[in-house]
Amino acid sequence: MAKTYPTDWDIEDYKDDNEPEHHWELRKEFMKQHKGTFSEDYLVALARTFTNIEFMGCSYPPALMIKIAELSKDVAKKYREIKKTKLQRTFVSASDAAENKIKRRRTDPLPQQQTRR
Repeated sequence: MAKTYPTDWDIEDYKDDNEPEHHWELRKEFMKQHKGTFSEDYLVALARTFTNIEFMGCSYPPALMIKIAELSKDVAKKYREIKKTKLQRTFVSASDAAENKIKRRRTDPLPQQQTRR
């Protein structure tokens, strides 16, 4: 028989004032789905870990990553589908950006010098 945990606590108590709404909605859904399966403190930590992975690309020890993947499979499906269709940011290293800037200068026509009268 699986152990159950109290469910008389309010998920809304864990909303951060400065948290973006879409982050909170995903974290809240994760907690709703698993409330009663884990202790309150552990579930709150798992939910935070889940959103750190989803939104910030954090990684954790392999066993925890596997656990979060299993727990979030259904919760994040809709979010991940929406994410696929959104514009993705591309980061460029500083060295690549500097190299591209130099290449542009070499291919741009020289500016015409103004003559004084």
